[in-house]
Amino acid sequence: MNNAVTRGRPVLTRHAEAETCADPSSVMTLLADSDSTSHDFTSYRSTFTEGAVGAPAHFHTKATELFFVISGSLQVLVDEEVTILETGDFLAVPPHTPHAFAAAPGCDADVLFVFTPGMDRFDYLRLLGRVMRGEADAKEIAASAERFDNHYVDSPVWQAALEASA
Repeated sequence: MNNAVTRGRPVLTRHAEAETCADPSSVMTLLADSDSTSHDFTSYRSTFTEGAVGAPAHFHTKATELFFVISGSLQVLVDEEVTILETGDFLAVPPHTPHAFAAAPGCDADVLFVFTPGMDRFDYLRLLGRVMRGEADAKEIAASAERFDNHYVDSPVWQAALEASA
């Protein structure tokens, strides 16, 4: 009996060849989508300008979302707690856990995101960019919740944090 584990192939994304999605307050660099990783993970990098809101409160039912702050500071909501991640900080948010993120007040942020297991998220990120640029209707995001495992929730705690930092 062969007990070998089926593995995906190595994934290399050169910076100069990576697709980027830009909106007025951030740039997302698409690194590896699930189809290139045997659905093991999806990864992208986002740079947020000062005052940029990354994502409203939401949760995923299937994926753990990993955050690594390359530089700057990122304000995050996890459940009902808001905290600041600094350069070098790492955060893992398990499925069904409400979370949100934005550049911390007065800061910009450069963050590596990884989702595991992977799912096709690049189309979602492209859609976000089109909505932010006014090229698509925000209703398309709500309609895509199941497809992209991105479920938005109300969070008075996150709303209050955003208002306090405005």
